[in-house]
Amino acid sequence: MTDIRIPARAAVRRGEVRIVLVDDHAIVRQGLRSVLEREPQFAIVGEASSAPEALAVVAHERPSIVLLDLKLSTSSDSEGLQLCRQLTQAHPGVGVLVLTTFLDDRLVVEAVHAGARGYVVKDVDTTELTAAIRAVSRGESAFDSRSAAAVVRSLNGQQPHGETLTGRELDVLRLLARGMSNRTIGRELFISETTVKFHVGNLMRKLDVSRRAEAVYAASKMGLI
Repeated sequence: MTDIRIPARAAVRRGEVRIVLVDDHAIVRQGLRSVLEREPQFAIVGEASSAPEALAVVAHERPSIVLLDLKLSTSSDSEGLQLCRQLTQAHPGVGVLVLTTFLDDRLVVEAVHAGARGYVVKDVDTTELTAAIRAVSRGESAFDSRSAAAVVRSLNGQQPHGETLTGRELDVLRLLARGMSNRTIGRELFISETTVKFHVGNLMRKLDVSRRAEAVYAASKMGLI
């Protein structure tokens, strides 16, 4: 196991996006740190090369974002998926963004079910990666076009269940699919943020999902958006 020391936690600056990098390759972590630290609001507060290290660093630093590679110390992706599940259960306020080499329909879907708020492939450009990090830090979902398509393909053949969505719920759902926050959706539809939350809760109940990303992908597969 790589010896990664955990320094004393630094004071949090207003608006700062605190990021922990989890990847078993030191050179990848170094490259990500170099790129992301150019963003004024981003602060890399920790690194880890394995699941135990990641759990310790996240518990100590309480970051905004965990940038997680699914392939860690084993050849299997199960360790990364299990780590994602552990992190989201232990730290619900932390946004896990999967950044991996592997684009596989099953992996994308399982990552969503494990609590990941986003999934991007490592050959993504810097602009798209930083945009994904910002989106997840705001509590939104962030999937690049290829991972989004993978989820839609994997959901093919499933049947919709529950009640029919209203016209207003469909309006909200379409804006959710564009990555908008509740506040932005409210401004777009000229309704209050509280009303948006009400509609989001209803549509998630009707689609029988627990996360916004799942609602968008389920609706995509149903042809609703």
